[in-house]
This record gives sequence, structure tokens and C-alpha cells, in this order.
Amino acid sequence: MQTAVPNSGRSSEPVPSDPIVGIDLGTTNSLVAFCFASGPRVLGGGAGGAMVPSVVRFLADGSTVVGAAARATRLAHADETVASAKRLMGRSARETASFARGGSTPLVEGPRGMAALAVHGRVVTPQEVAAEVLRELRRIAEADLGVPVRRAVITVPAYFDDAQRQATRDAARLADLEAVRIVNEPTAASLAYGIGQAARAERIAVYDLGGGTFDVTILDIVPSDGGGTGADCFQVLSTAGDTALGGDDLDRAIAAHWLAGESGLVDDDATRAALLAAAEEAKIALSERASIEVEAMCTGGARRVALDRAELDRLAEPLVARTMAACRRALADAQTTVDEIDRVVLVGGSTRLSAVRAAVRAFFGREPYVALDPDRVVALGASVQAAIVAGGRRDLLLLDVIPLSLGIETVGGAIAKLIMRNSPIPARAVEHFSTSKDGQTSVRIHVLQGERELAEHCRSLGTFDLRGLPPMPAGIPQVEVSFLVDQNGVLSVSAREKRSGCEAAIQVVPSYGLTAEEVDRIEKESIENARADMTLHRIIDLRVHSELDLKWIGEALARVRGQLDPAYIVALEGAMSEVRGLCERAASDPRSVDADLFHRAKQSLDERSMRVHETAIAQSLRGAGT
Repeated sequence: MQTAVPNSGRSSEPVPSDPIVGIDLGTTNSLVAFCFASGPRVLGGGAGGAMVPSVVRFLADGSTVVGAAARATRLAHADETVASAKRLMGRSARETASFARGGSTPLVEGPRGMAALAVHGRVVTPQEVAAEVLRELRRIAEADLGVPVRRAVITVPAYFDDAQRQATRDAARLADLEAVRIVNEPTAASLAYGIGQAARAERIAVYDLGGGTFDVTILDIVPSDGGGTGADCFQVLSTAGDTALGGDDLDRAIAAHWLAGESGLVDDDATRAALLAAAEEAKIALSERASIEVEAMCTGGARRVALDRAELDRLAEPLVARTMAACRRALADAQTTVDEIDRVVLVGGSTRLSAVRAAVRAFFGREPYVALDPDRVVALGASVQAAIVAGGRRDLLLLDVIPLSLGIETVGGAIAKLIMRNSPIPARAVEHFSTSKDGQTSVRIHVLQGERELAEHCRSLGTFDLRGLPPMPAGIPQVEVSFLVDQNGVLSVSAREKRSGCEAAIQVVPSYGLTAEEVDRIEKESIENARADMTLHRIIDLRVHSELDLKWIGEALARVRGQLDPAYIVALEGAMSEVRGLCERAASDPRSVDADLFHRAKQSLDERSMRVHETAIAQSLRGAGT
């Protein structure tokens, strides 16, 4: 049991002896907040709380500089300063190569092919960078609250997959923090928005465009009716987004615009780094001004570069268009329309752009809600969720969802989906499978994520083997596969053979996460190829079941051939030959097989084989009776 203690820090309200804080670990800036009895507040700094730049400088002696001081000296010490490391979290060096150009430090391949950075001759992982930021946030929280801080609710983009969420938890562990809950950023923002707002039921859209990621979430806020849990319910209906789309991409577009238009600029890493810093400065200034001229310390000396709001809006247009496409997907998945959205809440510093606000206004047909500080609302919401976890807030109930479907590969290369996208979490699903070969003593479980019907078109999350099965005929073992997605969105998979009791399990941690292109492909191709994918899935299933049928019919026929009419045997073997030929074609080229023809042939074989099965059963019964 926790005891409230007087606060020796700067906050005047009492806090628990073991508080849970809320942390927004951002691409550009990070914040820590705590939910007092009077409400949530960002900790540190002045009245608005401290916003810590997510920038870390690694000195040669092993020490670090974190936050504003590191950002201020970034250009002077580019080779030892890391910014925007969140975009690399849980991802491979190959898929993040495009982020490296113009970056402060060289991108290298770390453990298991993960993205990492080379600083002073050593490999630094994004988790280590994030851990330094988290340590600074922890220090701020302890100074403000006056007690040790060991636990936190940490937010992540809704489209972070299992590897990226696990990387976030690893970073917390390196910072001596227990991540008691991982919460999606737009969902956390809705909690901050919903406090004191739930006088009536509302359907809201949370549009979250930060420095490195974009998410849009559709959810219902239903006020308590005084009965049941007595809590306001925040139920997420759908989410969509892009883990590689944000303000950083606009900075790169601005830098490229200057490189193309300004004569005499040398296109090298030093110049790109200087132009990226100038682009960020210009972008921020243009949220309040019509034009700006900034200085960039490029190769060859300082250069002044100019940008106006019209140019900024033009450069932002293709990026904003991608966010609108995600908004359409989220509405479709939630089975709702823009007319049914009561309010649009803006989250993330990039939503200050005039192009963003104009696009949101035009798409949803209403003025976006901007009363909450878009830079601070996620941290405030995370602290509210922390209070819920700690038991300090019982008036709120949060129901989040899974962004992409989860399943396993079946024989023939199809995917059996156990948990569908936008299912509420925590979620659990159980499905039963069997073996495809006689005497099989192990089964490989291949876990997949995606919306297509074939394993080759989905993302592999991991594999594990269920070993030690007693040898049995194909189709006899009963393999029970269970999927469990916990409240943090982390997937665990277990398999158990019910007859023998053999078990195996895995917490799915792939070596890296989803690229923006993969997210787009997963969702777009699932729609474009739905009919063809379903047909291929059907053909694969027909082949798998037919091969087992042929095996069982052949074994039964061998036992009772002498008791059957020769004409019947000829007709049966003809039907078996037709189905066997279709199976062989389906194995080599399933697209060449007519699914309806295959179905009719199998159905005909099933009907013809009834007599041989009946004769075999009768023979077995006679044998049992003698």
C-alpha cells in the first residue's frame, strides 16, 4: 500500500511514495507529467512544465549531455550528437537508411541487423539514446515530486509494432524505469481531452502529427450513467497511420528545396545537417509569420536561406495528403462518416502548420479543437492513464485496439487470422490445428501480421517449434494455438498438443518494425487484392483437405477392395485421379486452378467415397465383435 507523503519538491500537493508518472517519449521533444488530485500537470520548468528536446550528445569520456544543451551545440558537435532516434527504434539499418543522410551521426548495423549509430568508435542503439532522455525525465520528475520515481506509463505511436514497443520497454529498463503500461499516443491524448468533457457521448477523431510519426484514431467517449463501473468509457473504434511520417520529413523537403534552388551550396552531410536545423527553425517561425530568413552554417561558410508560408504549404502538401488517406481508412474501419464525428482533436507540434489545419478543416468539415497544447496533451493523458493504473482514478475506463491483424501460417502458405485489426485490447484468441503428415513429431508455428490472405504478403513476426509430439497419423493431433495481446499491445503466442500435453510459447519480438511503405502496402493491397487473395486461400485450403481425403480414402480402399463392385472402384479411382491432379496443379501454381471446379471435384469425391468408408467401418466392427 502506498502512503501519501509531503512533497519536498516544487509541487505543493502530496504525492504517493511510489508514484507512477506519464511520459511522452517523442521524436522531437519529450515530457513527463503526473496526475495530482487536482488534475494532470507536466513536471519541471515553469508553469507549463519542461519540454526536453529528444537530443543526446555522447562525449568521448562516456558522459552525455541531454536536451536543450545538446540541441544548442548539435551543429558544432554533429559527429557525437543524436536526434530523432525514435524513428530508428526497433527497426533495421536497411529500412532506415533514408533517414541517415544529413543526420548527425553515421547509421550502422547493430545487433540482429537493427539500426544503430556510430559514435566515438562504438555502436549506440536507439534504445540507449532513448534511455538517456528517459533518465533526464526521471530526474525532472524526482526533483519536482520530491520522491523517487521508478514506474511510468510511456506512450508510443499507435502503429508501433511489437518490436518497437519492446524497444521502448528496453529503453525504460536501461533508465531504471519500469514501463507499467505502453499506451498509444492518440489514445492518451483523448484521455487528456476527455477529462471534464464527457457531459454527453461524443465520437472524436484524434489527429496526431508529431516529429516522426502520424496516427489518427477514431473513438467514442461515453460518460458514466452512474451505474456499472461508474466510469467514463473511452472506446477506440479504429486507428490508422504511418510510423515514418512527421515534421522531420517536412524538414527534409525544405532542405531539399533549398539545395535545389540555392546556387553554390555543397550537397554533403554537413550542409544537409545545417539546412535541416535551419528548416526546423523556419517551419516553427512560419506558424506565426508570413516569411522568414534564417542562417545556416553550411560547408564553405554561413548562408542565409529564405522561406515563406506559401512555399511551406506547397512542400507540406504531399505529406498532408498521406495523412488524409489514413483518415479515410480510419473512418472506414470504424464504420463511421465525417458527419458523425463530433470533434477533431489536434495533437503534435506539426499540427501547428497552417497547411495541416486547413486540410483537417476541409476533410472533417469543422474547425479542429486546439484548446489543448498539442505538444503537451499526450504527456498529460499518459499521466491520467498512470493514475488509472495506480488506482487513483476510477472514473475513467480506456479500451484501446490492435492496429493490424495477427495470425499464423497454415500448410500451403495461407494465413489463418486469429485476431483481427481494430479488435479491443487486451485480446485473446484460440484456434485448433492439426498435422499434415503421418508421424509428424514437431510443428513449426510461424506468426504473421497483416491483412492479406497469403503468408508471403504479410509481415513475419517470429517462429517457434512445438516439439515432442507422439507420432500419429496426419490430422489426428489436436494443436491448440493461443494468441494473447496484453494491455501494452505486446503479443504472446503459445501452442499445446491436447492429447500429449506438449507445449511451447513465444513472446513475439521481431528484429525490427514496420516501414511506412509496408504499412501502406499492407492496407492498400489488402483491399486491392481481396478477391484474388480469398480465391487463392480457398484453393490452398481445398488442396490441403483433399490431400488428407485422398490419403484416408486410399487406405480404406486398400482394406476393403475385395468387397466392392469393380465398376464402383473404377469410378472412385477416376474421381481420386481428378482430385489428385488438381492438388498437384494447386501445389505448383494455385493461380492456374479454378476454385469452383476444384470444389465440385472434391465434393463429388466425398460423395463417392462414402461407400468405401461405410464398408471399412463395417469390417472394423465385425472384426471387433469376433
